[in-house]
Amino acid sequence: MEFDGITLVTGAAGFMGSHVVEYLANMGVRVRATARPRKATPFFDALGVEFVGADLTRPETIPPLFEGEVDRVFHLGAICNFSTPYEKLYPTNVLGVERITEAAMKAGVKVFVHVASTSAYGPYRGRPFREDDPREPQDDYGRSKRDGEDVMLRRIEEGFPAIMTRPCTVYGPRCNDGAGKAFSRPTSINAIPGNGRQLLSNIRSEDVAAAVEYLSHREESIGQIYNLADDSNPTVEEALTLAAEVFGTKPPKMHVPLGVVKAMAKVQGWAAARKGQIPDLEYDAVRYLYDDYVVDISKLKATGFELKYPDFAGSMKQIKEWYDSGGCDAAPMTVRA
Repeated sequence: MEFDGITLVTGAAGFMGSHVVEYLANMGVRVRATARPRKATPFFDALGVEFVGADLTRPETIPPLFEGEVDRVFHLGAICNFSTPYEKLYPTNVLGVERITEAAMKAGVKVFVHVASTSAYGPYRGRPFREDDPREPQDDYGRSKRDGEDVMLRRIEEGFPAIMTRPCTVYGPRCNDGAGKAFSRPTSINAIPGNGRQLLSNIRSEDVAAAVEYLSHREESIGQIYNLADDSNPTVEEALTLAAEVFGTKPPKMHVPLGVVKAMAKVQGWAAARKGQIPDLEYDAVRYLYDDYVVDISKLKATGFELKYPDFAGSMKQIKEWYDSGGCDAAPMTVRA
């Protein structure tokens, strides 16, 4: 499929959304970025991208997003952390999907790409997660992403031309929220959770942007679900050690039992909540450290898509170069819908 109209990106002021906007703008695509209304839009202005403020929790703000010839949507508008309770996630992560897809259907878009999360799968079951595995989320964030997916699955049954993607832990420049922040900026994590041998699945933010754009052109991908990850699968210890080397902090050496880590996360969460912040170590995120967490990406590979950053260690070296060059001085985007 080809697109000569406007491409709408929701959640454009968030970490992943900002990378999708940047990727498309650099390709010369006509992009309309949307996020909650704001007075200053320097990131979008510098890219020459149109910004239209809207709020997924306020239905009356959504129709203006589809004025003109909008023929493609990348939906990344979501609250993305393990600390927000379900009742606060639901208006954005579930009802927001309902509202934006309804508007997209009325506008007759050619394709709608929904960016969800592998958190919808729930706890690890001893083998890499595949797209057709049961979804049994174990936390409020995962439940909200599953329920948002249910909206998408219903829309697809109604004939809506949609593609669903499930990124695992996303990291990279400007990451300010979610589990990927441990590998994207200096953090307060100075110990290794458990034995440190648990395998991880990660994906670089730029590869998420490239993958969703690539999939949007494939008519055979409509109605399909794709896991997004690289398959280098570093251990927790390897990943935290690499991150420490990148950001010039002392590599963690001490191993802390996961029960203690959970207690520490609870205290950090309480302290962060009092300040209106998201802690570096989120309590529900610790649950994912009890086992390996590996995602099968054979379905994505079968499409012919190739990652720019297929190796986590090599990618972290590149982030170090970006960090050392002063890239971190750019104002981080706020991770909100």
